[in-house]
Amino acid sequence: MSDVRRTPPGRAGRLRLRHSLDVAGRGADLLEQKLRILRSEHQRLLRAQEAAALAWRDLVSEAEGWLLRGLLLGGEAALDSAAAGLGACDVTVRWTVSMGVRRPADVTTSVPVRPPAAAAPSNTALVHAEAAYGRAVRAAAEYAAARAATALVGAEVVGTRHRVRALRRHWIPRLREALARADLALEQAEHEDTVRRRWAARAAGGGGPAAGG
Repeated sequence: MSDVRRTPPGRAGRLRLRHSLDVAGRGADLLEQKLRILRSEHQRLLRAQEAAALAWRDLVSEAEGWLLRGLLLGGEAALDSAAAGLGACDVTVRWTVSMGVRRPADVTTSVPVRPPAAAAPSNTALVHAEAAYGRAVRAAAEYAAARAATALVGAEVVGTRHRVRALRRHWIPRLREALARADLALEQAEHEDTVRRRWAARAAGGGGPAAGG
């Protein structure tokens, strides 16, 4: 934003101030519209984040329950044997841009299958635990993506709200004050010019001989 003090005097300065005030007003209106949309989207993302968090916690609890049963049945040696040869999960996040915010749109998680050469779990509880942890990993990725999206949109809500406040509470009032001063200065200049013209006209009208011979 340009400095109001750099506005040139006269009609040109007043026109520039009017233009700046119009631009600032339209900008504030657009930002407020954006803020309403962002707030609505943020609330939706918060609900999605809460649902994802609940699903993740439930699946982790289920997986831990099966794991505990598997350990009670086969001990840690059975767990080590069942985990041998398993690969890492692959997580892919697809990003999107909405209302100027780049955020995760969705996430894809690939849980590797047990290779043929790997030993099978020694008891049914560990089989269930392996499947449950796979679901929990997918839920964790979805929760992480939802949480990141919520945080990014929330930050944009805060930033946009600050920009609206700066326009409405500071910049637009300064422009209005400067425009009022410019209007007053121009009105005063025009009045002074009118007075000078009248004095000049009177002087010109009375410029002949003061008295006869």
